[in-house]
Parts: sequence; structure tokens; C-alpha cells
Amino acid sequence: MIILLDNGSKWPEATRNLRRLAAAMVRRKGEDVHAVSMLHSSRIPAALLDDKPAETIEPFLRRQIDHGARKFVIVPLFFGPSRAINVFLPEVVSRLEAEVGALQIDVAPTLCPLPNGESRLVDILEANVRDAMQTQQLTPARILLVDHGSRVAAVTAVRTWLAAMLSARFREIAKVTEAVMERREERQYDFNGDLLEHALATAAQKGEQTILAMQFISPGRHAGAGGDIDRITRNAMHRHPGFRAVVSPLIGEHPLLEDILSDRIEAVRS
Repeated sequence: MIILLDNGSKWPEATRNLRRLAAAMVRRKGEDVHAVSMLHSSRIPAALLDDKPAETIEPFLRRQIDHGARKFVIVPLFFGPSRAINVFLPEVVSRLEAEVGALQIDVAPTLCPLPNGESRLVDILEANVRDAMQTQQLTPARILLVDHGSRVAAVTAVRTWLAAMLSARFREIAKVTEAVMERREERQYDFNGDLLEHALATAAQKGEQTILAMQFISPGRHAGAGGDIDRITRNAMHRHPGFRAVVSPLIGEHPLLEDILSDRIEAVRS
């Protein structure tokens, strides 16, 4: 049984996108691929999801085990080794195994496993930035690679790797810097980088037209129409007349992500 697993969101658009990606894997693999979230999405009213409630990992696994399943392939829709994958998921599995005995649960590599990374993610980011350049008729002086932010340094290292690769693609056009939507205030989390508000203020003060390269897979509280990133970007332009900042498409909207996910399934089976 294959599970496509994301972190989860209270926004129905995120679950819809997860289901769309799972359906794409069904078409490619010719077998069931289940769209499941780690947390949060079960709070979405089913009426907002075509009357099909969202699934979260622990109750989903319990139900499948009750139906006789013992082997699972989990494909993480995560860029790097987050605590959700390295801590929370093993805790869930340990609780279940304490109740029902040993399970075979194979976890595929994340989307951008370092040190080698994933060049196709760079291809997607580049294509999305160029799409924003064309549709918005903007040649940027700065490209801001924006992600959620993490207290895990190894997750931030993925964004830093992607930024370095993206910088090589745009070295003759714009400088590439990084920003986050969330970070802790303590100094030990300075590795996480600047909040988006601060990064946009810096770009605006320098008169650097900016494209936000979105390191997000699905729309939700931060990304997508009406999210925090849209609001913060509009506010920055309002405070700095003449400054333009535009947002690229999401990684989950690019068809090349499906190739990556298909390969992750094969990697865990080989």
C-alpha cells in the first residue's frame, strides 16, 4: 500500500492538491496511492472536500491494519528531514507496533535529500520564476526563495542548497537570497534566515524589483491565493510605492514534481 504523506493543513486547497498528486501517481503506477496527512487536515469539514473527509496518518494506518494490511510504502511530500518524518512518524509506528506487532513500513527519500539534492526541483523553481517574469513582465534584481521555515537545521540546509543552485541559473539576471515565513526568535535559530517581511523591506529600500520563488508544494495558510505571502507582498508594495514584488507558481503545480514522486516510489522498492 502506497501512502503519499504531507504535513497537513486546515485549508481544503492543500488536501485537494495532495489528492490530485496521489491521483497522478495512481495513473502512473496502476495501483492505489492514498493521500494522507500527518496532522491537521482532519479538521477540514468534509463538505469542503466533496464530502470525503481528509485522512491523517495514525487513524488511517489503524484502519488499514484492522483490514489486514501490514506493509506500507510512505512517500514523504517533504523537502527535507523534518521532525514530522524523523520523530513523529516513528512515534506513531512504535505505538501501533506495540499494539499489533511488527509492521513493514518503508519510507521513501524526501524530495531533496542532501548532499546530492534534487536538480529537478531547481528546474521547477527556475521554470516558475521565468513564468512569473513573463506573465508579470518583470525582470527582477532579486529572487527571494521562500519556504515555511524550520527549527531543524538540516531542513534549512535544503533551502540553502536550492538557493545556491538557483543562483547559478540566474547569475546574470538577479541575486538569489532566502526568506522564511516562520522562525523562532532565539539566536540559536538564526540559521533559519530572515522573515519575509524583513527581506522584502530590504529589497524595497534598495529599489530591487523582486520575484518570490515559492518553495511550497500546496496552497495553505502561507502560500496560495489569499495566504500570508500574498498579504505581506501587497503590504510591502503599499509601503514602498514603485516597488514590485511578484509571486511565482507553487512547486506542486509543475508536472515535473510527478516525475520526482514516481522515482521516490521506485527508489524505496528497489
